[in-house]
Amino acid sequence: MSNALKTTALLAALTVLFILIGGMVGGEQGMVIAFLFAGLMNFASYWWSDRIVLWMYGAQEVSEAEAPEFHALVRRLAQRAGLPMPRVYVIPTDTPNAFATGRNPEHAAVAATQGILRILTPDELEGVMAHELGHVRNRDILISTVAATLAGAIMMLARMAQWAALFGGGRSSEDDEGGSGGVVGLVLLAILAPLAAMLIQMAISRAREYQADASGAQISRKPRALADALEKLEQAATALPLEANPATAHLFIVNPLRGSSILNLFSTHPPVEERVARLRAMRIA
Repeated sequence: MSNALKTTALLAALTVLFILIGGMVGGEQGMVIAFLFAGLMNFASYWWSDRIVLWMYGAQEVSEAEAPEFHALVRRLAQRAGLPMPRVYVIPTDTPNAFATGRNPEHAAVAATQGILRILTPDELEGVMAHELGHVRNRDILISTVAATLAGAIMMLARMAQWAALFGGGRSSEDDEGGSGGVVGLVLLAILAPLAAMLIQMAISRAREYQADASGAQISRKPRALADALEKLEQAATALPLEANPATAHLFIVNPLRGSSILNLFSTHPPVEERVARLRAMRIA
């Protein structure tokens, strides 16, 4: 399935989830409001999701004069990959990580934290940014960014359902024999809606990370450097977790969220050990 079809399917699935949440919270009127809200979110996420995500992390666009070495590295890799030069951003945090965003290669942006620029060697940083440009070349940055925006909206609606259940809101008692069914439904919704959003993210994220690793290795021609960088980033993420929104965790090159082994089962990223093993086994002709 092409990324265009995946994006359409994702928007459709999350729109249905929006409408179901609206129906649980406000009945038919809630469904209509949720449908209109979903349409607005779909439009906004297509055109402005990259700006929303960059804003969420306080990313600051840097010029070539402000970051000449970083710009030169990204420009060299973009030319090698046959891509337009993306906008370059720096995120003001010591936690090392990076992501790419944008609706297409002509409107792409790459973002790296201050921490990653500090701890990686030039070869390792080249491997990481080649990975991000791999996402751009594979044209999966739109679907991942749209998923981040809509998953965040679903989690917000789930919290609304939680508050509605807490204060006895939701559909009226006339609809559910005393109202208890509506409250139970809202409680279940508050639990299951974020899980559904997470599962959708997982479905689109794990495979694309392997693909971007392979593309990044081909672009940089340094698979071992990317493998070394992933090991460093995984260790740093454990020692200094990033305060990331769970809805956007799948955008980053390594999962910024740390949790229990049960939570790791629902990680949007494949195991770093497996990614490193694949990269170390690669042979670039």
